[in-house]
Amino acid sequence: MNVNYKKQHGTNRNKSYSVKNVKNKPPRSNYKYTKGSAPAKKKQQQNNNKNKPTIRIMFLGGLNEIGKNITLFECNNDIFILDCGMAFPDGDMLGVDLVIPDFTYVEQNVDRIKGIVITHGHEDHIGGLPFLLSRVNLPVYGTALTIGLVENKLKEFGLADKVKLNVVKAGDTIRLGCMRIEFIHVNHSIPDSVAVAIHTDVGTVVHTGDFKIDCTPTTGEMIDLARFAELGKEGVLALLAESTNADKMGYTMTEQTVFESFERLFRRAEKKRIIIATFASNISRIQQIIYCAQKNGRKVAFSGRSMLNYLSVATELGYLDVPDDVIIDIDLLKRYPDDKIVLVTTGSQGEPMSALSRMAYSDHKKVEVGYGDFIIISANPIPGNEKTVGNVVDELLKKGCEVVYESMYEVHVSGHACREELKIIHGLTKPKFFIPVHGEQKHLRKHAELALSMGMEHKNIFIGDVGNVVELNDTYLKQLPSVQAGKVFVDGLGVGDVGSIVLRDRKHLGQDGLVIIVATLDTDNGSVISGPDIVSRGFVYVRESEDLFDDVRRNVSNILYDCAYENIHDWGTIKNRVKDDVSKLIYERTRRSPMILPIIMDV
Repeated sequence: MNVNYKKQHGTNRNKSYSVKNVKNKPPRSNYKYTKGSAPAKKKQQQNNNKNKPTIRIMFLGGLNEIGKNITLFECNNDIFILDCGMAFPDGDMLGVDLVIPDFTYVEQNVDRIKGIVITHGHEDHIGGLPFLLSRVNLPVYGTALTIGLVENKLKEFGLADKVKLNVVKAGDTIRLGCMRIEFIHVNHSIPDSVAVAIHTDVGTVVHTGDFKIDCTPTTGEMIDLARFAELGKEGVLALLAESTNADKMGYTMTEQTVFESFERLFRRAEKKRIIIATFASNISRIQQIIYCAQKNGRKVAFSGRSMLNYLSVATELGYLDVPDDVIIDIDLLKRYPDDKIVLVTTGSQGEPMSALSRMAYSDHKKVEVGYGDFIIISANPIPGNEKTVGNVVDELLKKGCEVVYESMYEVHVSGHACREELKIIHGLTKPKFFIPVHGEQKHLRKHAELALSMGMEHKNIFIGDVGNVVELNDTYLKQLPSVQAGKVFVDGLGVGDVGSIVLRDRKHLGQDGLVIIVATLDTDNGSVISGPDIVSRGFVYVRESEDLFDDVRRNVSNILYDCAYENIHDWGTIKNRVKDDVSKLIYERTRRSPMILPIIMDV
């Protein structure tokens, strides 16, 4: 949806205006337009605008949501895809494992798509790739660590040998169709992150990807602000900038802050075993933990499949310095005293199947936590995960663990730019048009307000939604009809076979339970041969509700008798009568609405 962001301008009633020579002004009817006058020029300008090339941007994810980032750029009939991520399911998506984008539009236009460009290796930017590449075969471009993580993910799906993976580095430029994509180094919570500048005959579009400005990063160099400034001098048609922290004032703290906090907490742990939960993808954080452990004479073990996968790829590519005498296998934990151990694990977001959650609920096969453990949660909850993280913390505290999770201990810093950093990028690039991306509505609007405060006109700002399409050139930005987009649920091996109706049924079952009614009827006359039998799950305790089920049984028997008497043999009609009457009876007696499932068999 194109929202023309308007400032609330009040009228200044106290200001006086003077009008001069009003009497000498000729009447409007005396004006005559000649060849080359304003209307003729305007018409000529409109015709020229129609002939100008344009850029189209299609948003299939990443707007009004956290994660699932995927954007398509089109120019002169050529398209490329920027990122292809996934999102974690919300609390009401019962049983859903992952949420990925709807790839219908991509499949419909695959002949025009030249490739996929990835900004960095976080799951919200690469998690949807295997599901897309299992349907279409497109080349993928990214930096060394990003491609390493993508390759590792594709191996799990048996796609690694079928997809062409291309390694680039910051400063490189590749050509995809008529577009040249330039990679620009940025700071983020994972190394090898890049922004992109998309150079076309229409103009240059800059997409920041996820970034922050860190003058003292623990790995790599500082963000290439000089290149952003050069692009600004050359002219930036449009800026697409991430909005995750657009509602946070000031600057994001440097990663060096976390290193200092770890050193203080390691000393505070004294004789206790240290367990640290963090994002598996936060390579620089893991490196800090290894350095602190080595400095304090502790061994480091790792737990969690994703943690081991990231560790393997980062070590192989040289992004982690891992001393041989510091790392031990998790099976060897019991050979060392508690004060010589640091266990790094997944589960900082309270994921039910993560290593830390299984430890908290005594379900981990190799680690049992208790009074001798000092646990650090080195991550902030993703919006929506606060409750699950809180539950895990509570369980750990009940077991006697000392848990550090509060922000005051500075055990985590964000990888996303706050308002002052966003202002710097806006100020350097000086875009004509601006589209805030990567965030919920409140983040997008705050970012739009920031652009307004820096002098951008509200008509040049577009706040979009998933499925929106915008077209722009150097004279205008307008919204076009939307394309098919949305959420596809992954449940086990099933992709897209769980929809809103299935989720509604799961919610219904979770709230009020299930009542199954089984009866066998004679094919010839419809009389009851056996049953009706009542089976209940998650509704009421059967032994304490025998009177209710006796009434249900009699009610069903009467319905089946009436259907036989009326010569009704259509199973659909019989089932609907049973379902409607039993639902009404149960609701009158219990004020509950369980799912009623009649099973009618014929002999």
